Amino acid sequence: MVSASTGEGAEMINEKKLKILMVEQSAQDAERVRQLLTQGGLQPDCLRVATVAALRDALLGHDWDVILSDYDLPQLGAQDVLQALESRDLDIPLIIVSSHVGEEAAEHIMALGAYDFVMKSNLARLVPAIRRSLHEVENYQRFITAQAALQKSEALFQAITSNLPGVVFQFLSTVDHQACFPYVSDASETLLGLPPQKLMDSPGLFPELILPDDRESYHQLMSVSAKQLAAWNWEGCIQVKGDSDIKWVSLRATPRRMPDGATLWDGIMVNITRNKLTEREIARSREQLAELSSYLQKVKEQERARIAREIHDDIGGTLTAIKCELFPCMDTTPRKPEFYQQKAKSIELLVDRVIDSTRRISLDLRPGILDCGIVAAVQWQAKEFSDRTGITCKVSCESDEIPLDPDLAIAIFRVFQETLTNISKHAHASRIQVKLVELDGLVFLEVLDNGQGIAAIDMEKRNSFGIRGMRERCQQLKGSFHIAGDPGKGTKVTILIPIPAGNPDRQTGHVIGLERQLKKPPHSEVTMKKKKVSRI
Repeated sequence: MVSASTGEGAEMINEKKLKILMVEQSAQDAERVRQLLTQGGLQPDCLRVATVAALRDALLGHDWDVILSDYDLPQLGAQDVLQALESRDLDIPLIIVSSHVGEEAAEHIMALGAYDFVMKSNLARLVPAIRRSLHEVENYQRFITAQAALQKSEALFQAITSNLPGVVFQFLSTVDHQACFPYVSDASETLLGLPPQKLMDSPGLFPELILPDDRESYHQLMSVSAKQLAAWNWEGCIQVKGDSDIKWVSLRATPRRMPDGATLWDGIMVNITRNKLTEREIARSREQLAELSSYLQKVKEQERARIAREIHDDIGGTLTAIKCELFPCMDTTPRKPEFYQQKAKSIELLVDRVIDSTRRISLDLRPGILDCGIVAAVQWQAKEFSDRTGITCKVSCESDEIPLDPDLAIAIFRVFQETLTNISKHAHASRIQVKLVELDGLVFLEVLDNGQGIAAIDMEKRNSFGIRGMRERCQQLKGSFHIAGDPGKGTKVTILIPIPAGNPDRQTGHVIGLERQLKKPPHSEVTMKKKKVSRI
């Protein structure tokens, strides 16, 4: 607040030319007032009006610093001036300068908005009154500006806090360890289940939400932060009353010491449950991936050992037998032709056995039917499975060929093989329905059996490497794998894998498929009974 006696303020007013509007009937009185203002150190620029029309024109055409008005003129009074100022929303200080103003009239006009009144018989008060009024206007303008800035700042703060993904708060701990929340944002009702005002009224409600295992660390870290004035960082679990779910929250706050020794924290609480669940899922996935990698390495070694045994015992044994058959034919002992013919037939049979063994081992490693396309490979595998297990396996396709690159075809084929293996081991099914189609650049494979149905607990077993391997394989191909069982009704396995946009076989495949559809009528289902695939 700047007083009228402040030297700097007085000098500024003295140096400034003041535009003064005089509402005065007497030109002589107006000139006397102007001279008095000049003698008082002011630089007045005065205009005298005495009618309502002149007042209206003066207010429209100029910006006035102060208005000096007689209380009651024949055509214009002080109340008329105040009404004119109010109707135009002008904040110009009005000082009543009159020769006859009673006490009640003075109180009334001051209540209506006049800044001061001065009797013409005591004009010595006029200059200080003008200076005081101008300072009041200046201070009021500063207050209005500060209030507008404060409102803008509060609106900005509210906009920020309402859009933050957490609870903005102030937490105060007094010297005698009394706690309170001076401020809590509206997000507390969403995160904590407590309205802001309720939490501010009862600050002890928040620690009650913290699970017992995390409550000690909460108070310990708060105490350390208060003593060292260090950042208060805490993560823990809370459970909102009436909510069965547990939430992970992260609290971050910065302390500052108050003059009375209390500690005030400005901070934010954020719900990090999704992050924690993601971290756990990542850790669980890494653990499963490590187990799967170890299992695959073990299976790989077992497969290598099996192939080595078959080569050694089957092919190696047969080759040894061939050598034994050839050995008598290499000496110089004369023998009858029938002897050599018998040896040749024996060696031919052994060679055929080697060829069969080689073909069987190669087929186990990679079925040659894959060279004929994924549709033919799935149909062949279904027939081979049906012949081996006696389980009816029906394959439904929309076309005879789905052009895929070799790696993608092998991956889908292996998933199909693993699905059939799981059915034969666990499902106790008598019928299997397979659907293989191409949908807008996606390969859709569905295998449905009528077995006992897989349970959710079976899919989560630690040793369910078959399901885990199929899921990992589909994820590597940027596809999806889904398995669901209905007890007593069967299990459905669904995979959906995108076909790469740069597949070199795609355009050719579409052309071939179109030519085939033009040459023969369309069909919606192909079964192993109608189309046989020979074993390579």
